[in-house]
Amino acid sequence: MAVIGQVIDGKYEILKLIGKGGMSKVYLAMDRRLNKQWAIKEIVKNALDENNKIVVHSAIAEANLIKQLDHPAIVRIVDIIDNEDVIYIIEDYIEGETLNTVLEQNGAQPQEIVIEWAIQICEALEYLHTRNPPIIYRDMKPANVMLKPEGNIKIIDFGIAREYKDEKNFDTVNLGTKGYAAPEQFGGKGQSDARTDIYCLGVTLYHLVTGHNPSEPPYELYPIRYWNPQLSAGLEVIIQKCTQLNPSDRYQNCAELLYALHHYEEYGAAYREKQKRKLRLFGSVVGMSLVCLLVGISAMIIRVQIDQADYSQNIAMAEKASTTQGKLDYYARAADIRPTAFDAYYGMIDAVKTDASFSLEEEQAITRKLNLNLNALRQEDGYADLAFEMGKLYWYYYDYGAEATEDNQLTRMKSAIGWFDDAVSYGSQTDDFYTMATIYRDIGIFNRDITLHIEEAADKGDYAPYWENIKQLVDKIAFSDESEIIQLEVYRLAMYSMETYARKFKADGISQQEMTKLYETVVNATDQVVTTSDKTEQLKQEVSLRYDAAGRAIEDAYREQVKKQ
Repeated sequence: MAVIGQVIDGKYEILKLIGKGGMSKVYLAMDRRLNKQWAIKEIVKNALDENNKIVVHSAIAEANLIKQLDHPAIVRIVDIIDNEDVIYIIEDYIEGETLNTVLEQNGAQPQEIVIEWAIQICEALEYLHTRNPPIIYRDMKPANVMLKPEGNIKIIDFGIAREYKDEKNFDTVNLGTKGYAAPEQFGGKGQSDARTDIYCLGVTLYHLVTGHNPSEPPYELYPIRYWNPQLSAGLEVIIQKCTQLNPSDRYQNCAELLYALHHYEEYGAAYREKQKRKLRLFGSVVGMSLVCLLVGISAMIIRVQIDQADYSQNIAMAEKASTTQGKLDYYARAADIRPTAFDAYYGMIDAVKTDASFSLEEEQAITRKLNLNLNALRQEDGYADLAFEMGKLYWYYYDYGAEATEDNQLTRMKSAIGWFDDAVSYGSQTDDFYTMATIYRDIGIFNRDITLHIEEAADKGDYAPYWENIKQLVDKIAFSDESEIIQLEVYRLAMYSMETYARKFKADGISQQEMTKLYETVVNATDQVVTTSDKTEQLKQEVSLRYDAAGRAIEDAYREQVKKQ
């Protein structure tokens, strides 16, 4: 059991106890190296307690699952310390309170605020569902959503999340919170999938806007305006569709639900009646004569022409805009007009690369449009190329997590993996980017998983293919016409890899001559890069500072071999 002032793993100093459950405690700790606060979940092992074994196994599984994820609305796990008698899980310390606490203290919440929370949650669930394989959260409820002081939310507690498996007909274990869980979570009605999370989110929204807990009497989800007639009819329609007993009657994915949430006012009865009147009027007009039909066709052609003109005008205005935000706004309007045209998305990518920084706000602006239209875009020729460019944007420019560590390269890699995997999955081996997308994806997967593989003593054989990918990446980037930031990031990764894994590369059959050759290539290429900004000059210096350490690591790795010869 941890005590105040104890230092765990030589760097995490326990500051205070901030929570406890049946078999675990949560402490606030200070990372002495990074001067950053973390939350540490402590689970004491008890070999004689079968329930404890289940809790320990579940905690490790949860931690390993979350370690693969990187999204601003999902709690991050940065370290797992598995000692003989206790497990420590190091994760984000989140200031704020759960939405359940907000409900207990203040009752039902204003629908405009609830919709803002719903959009953030839905974007996070969409991120989970588009992983490979998809991750189904399965326990959405107010108690598992933290509200931060600035108003943003964080999803916590992935204890019963699972990876979706195509071959499964049902869940192995029936888990979920009564009142919030979808019918299929209790067995016999199919495997839980993305629609399961949509059901749970719908019930959560019901609780937030009505203040009535679905786990308490009357145990029935009445239309929300039964409790409060002032609530939006459109929001009522959305929640009712989310919470249909048959998954086929719900929104089929989070992209559909996101669109509905952004347009909830259009889903009311008045809007539907207005649309019905339009449809009846249109039917009457069409029935009058063939001339009216031709007029209608002409109108459609004109509408298409107008839309094309509006699209082109927004693209042109985006290109002329003087600020990144201005460019993003115009490109977003263009994407609304033609959701499956690629120019607007490429324009967004180019706009945020201008200052060599891809901020969290810029990410939300781009992914909000991409996620909304992702299913349709994946059916279009050219999507794989767009996915490749998105992967590179995350890999080289993503800022999220940069303030927490000296280098957020692992965060950038993990965020890029899914896009590179899409580039490979939806692309063809004849595509120019296909080989590079495969290399990037596999390098990202290696760096994402290697720590866990080392802990499980399962890393043997991982290093030779990683070496080949690093070597190919350097061969394709070195002395090329790629931007200086891309070249330097590749050289930094290569230097870091040789410095960190020289002995592992040797054990997997990489010769000293081969490693020395790559080392010299990286040194020469780095020295020849001409920097044009403070950021790239600093990056070049970081690479240069690794020369000695990487060189010594190579020499040390092969020293015994040289002595024997």
